[in-house]
Amino acid sequence: MTNSETLPTWDTDGLFPGLGSREYAASREGVQADLARLVALYDRHDVRDGPRRAPTEADGAVLAEVIGATNALLDDVERTSAFVAALVSTDATDEAATREYAALEADLTDLERCGTRLRAWVGRLGAEQLIASGPLAAEHAHTLRQAAISAGHQMDEESESLLADLRLSGGNAWSHLHNDLSARLTGTLDGVEEPISVLRGRATDPDPRVREAAQTAEIAAWETVALPIAACLNGIKGEALTVARRRNWADPLDQALHDNSVDRGTLDAMQRAAVASFPHFRRFLRAKAALLGRDGALPWWDLVAPLPGEPAVGWDAATESVRSAFATFSPQLEGLISRALNERWIDAGPRAAKRGGAFCMPVRPGESRVLMNFDGSWDGVQTLAHELGHAYHNTALAERTPMQRQLPMALAETASIFCETIVTQAGLSEASPAERLALLNVDLGGATQVVVDIHSRFLFEREVFARRRQGPLAVSELCQMTTDAQSATYGDSVDPATLHPYMWAVKPHYYFVDAHYYNWPYCFGLLFGIGLFARYQEDPERFRSGYDHLLASTGMGSAAELAGRFAIDIRSEEFWAASLRVLEGRIDEFCRLAGSLTLR
Repeated sequence: MTNSETLPTWDTDGLFPGLGSREYAASREGVQADLARLVALYDRHDVRDGPRRAPTEADGAVLAEVIGATNALLDDVERTSAFVAALVSTDATDEAATREYAALEADLTDLERCGTRLRAWVGRLGAEQLIASGPLAAEHAHTLRQAAISAGHQMDEESESLLADLRLSGGNAWSHLHNDLSARLTGTLDGVEEPISVLRGRATDPDPRVREAAQTAEIAAWETVALPIAACLNGIKGEALTVARRRNWADPLDQALHDNSVDRGTLDAMQRAAVASFPHFRRFLRAKAALLGRDGALPWWDLVAPLPGEPAVGWDAATESVRSAFATFSPQLEGLISRALNERWIDAGPRAAKRGGAFCMPVRPGESRVLMNFDGSWDGVQTLAHELGHAYHNTALAERTPMQRQLPMALAETASIFCETIVTQAGLSEASPAERLALLNVDLGGATQVVVDIHSRFLFEREVFARRRQGPLAVSELCQMTTDAQSATYGDSVDPATLHPYMWAVKPHYYFVDAHYYNWPYCFGLLFGIGLFARYQEDPERFRSGYDHLLASTGMGSAAELAGRFAIDIRSEEFWAASLRVLEGRIDEFCRLAGSLTLR
């Protein structure tokens, strides 16, 4: 375990000197004033729902003015909200930041209302006619088409406005409570009280006794907050079902697919291919169990365990591994990690009151902040590559407008997974057999999480929505549903007595408001990224010339349209199966090496 005190923390002074600074106060006042002006603009031009009619030339001018003013405000909001989010996510005990985050969220309900009004206005006038009204509208064609579809699934303006207000004390409040409880949660391991993020990081400890004890301590910790977290989940999912019904969506999944610009046929094709691959992943897990000296199935706490003799990775070695791998693709990608380190974009280590997991958030056009909980494992190296992939994606989007930068979740994972693949390939190309085995263990462990475990989370969330229609779910039900989903996907490769019943409490994705089923996009991103890497290997120079443009366009077309630029048919099950065959080949190699090498 790497000492978190030696790991870098991110810089927020480059955004604002502090929450009480004059600079922040001026920016906050500017956002409020610009928001008031935006509402007045919408009122002046009656940008809202009404009788359907054909757009006039004047409407085209109004649309251009509205798009320009909305984008300008969104740019200001991004920096202000990212600054406060950075404070809250790294210190759940910062009461001033927590209050400010809530106040900012309340102020921005007017921006949410403007979005509702704009979608309704586009729906009543017709997206295609408005797109033809001028160059700025044409540049936002995908946004306008999506808005017109969304308009058909909105409540009336008064009801949508009421929802925006009620969410402050409803879904948003439940989401914040889950974050706060998770960030503050601690457990006791060997007589020492540890943050929950540290306990979860022990899953990569080389000592099997520590891994088992850490999972036991972690589950005991989640049990202490299970009741309020279950209330959070019931509140968020209950609200989602009510809103979906009132907005005329048959299921929250339908809205999630729309928001991702992915159709149901694509999702079904991908999931059929994924389920068909499960026996191969189970083969990997059984081979890993044998390497770890386990007789039969793998315990849950060994899913991401290092192999015997696998060395820990220091932070400097981790960053250098990612840098050298990125250099094999392009100088621009290599330069991204230098910029991130020099400008202190990364908050790397676990500590008390810091939220778990990892994420990358844009703070200004082309500039990001990355949060992770680096634990000194090769899996942590992959996480670094993943999050820096998001940061690179943000640099590719820098010249786009904020409305064009609003990415569907599935395509938002494109660059991150691609960067992980680059790091994996670079490592494998130079590794000895024993090193290859260790790298494959990390790579396949991550792929198992994204293909097998992610599907268990999809099954769990689908069951939550099905049962939540009948009423609130008890802690015992949620735990049973979680282990049922894990059993359905992992099968006999994981010891059923060791399953993790509180994964429903662990994963923050279940607690996102208006972003439900945030699980399958990771599988989409992994397999799409592998497919892109195959295109890269076929013709590297041609691929490089179009890759940044693809990333810059991910908010400007459907997933199928963008994939078509690289001759990829995402509606075909064969495309997904081909990506999975790449992973199956790595599993074959892992099993061969596992049978031929003697580990310390």
